[in-house]
Amino acid sequence: MFIVRRRRATALAIISAALLAACSAAPVLPRPGGGSAVAVAVGSGGQATGVDSQEPAIARLRADLRDALREASIHAGADGVTLSVSSGWRSQKFQSQLLADATRKYHSQEEAARWVATPETSPHVSGDAVDIAGEDAMSWLSQHGARFGLCQIYSNERWHYEYRAAALRGACPLMYQDPTEDPRMKR
Repeated sequence: MFIVRRRRATALAIISAALLAACSAAPVLPRPGGGSAVAVAVGSGGQATGVDSQEPAIARLRADLRDALREASIHAGADGVTLSVSSGWRSQKFQSQLLADATRKYHSQEEAARWVATPETSPHVSGDAVDIAGEDAMSWLSQHGARFGLCQIYSNERWHYEYRAAALRGACPLMYQDPTEDPRMKR
């Protein structure tokens, strides 16, 4: 009887963890032009599944970033972590919408700039950045991302990663506090 209860409790714990992971790992996000989409799964269980997606958010990423994500997703999957991209390439129109929304939310362009770049400066618009979904994935990348060239750029945005080839030879560059310190944002 004790073994049956323990098995039942273990099974319930596994099912609960799986449901919680499914709900938090693939958030529903607004899409450019309306509608919504589930985050693109980059890999799990050692299989790169979403990196070759024709979805513009993935397909329009720079090849070196996409390749680094593919490689990292395989290694993360071997560690039981699924990397999910909640936002990749963005159109200028969508980036403008995000900036306008942030300006309304923070009641100033200066404060909004700490969180959202202009369409002219955003690394998402150029295909140079991804936002990663899920605490496990962000934690895994913060520990292992440099060996794939994937670096967190801003300390206030744990989810934002960009490819830095120099990281392959050592470590990621020091982070900026937020995008307002990044010289690329001052164009």
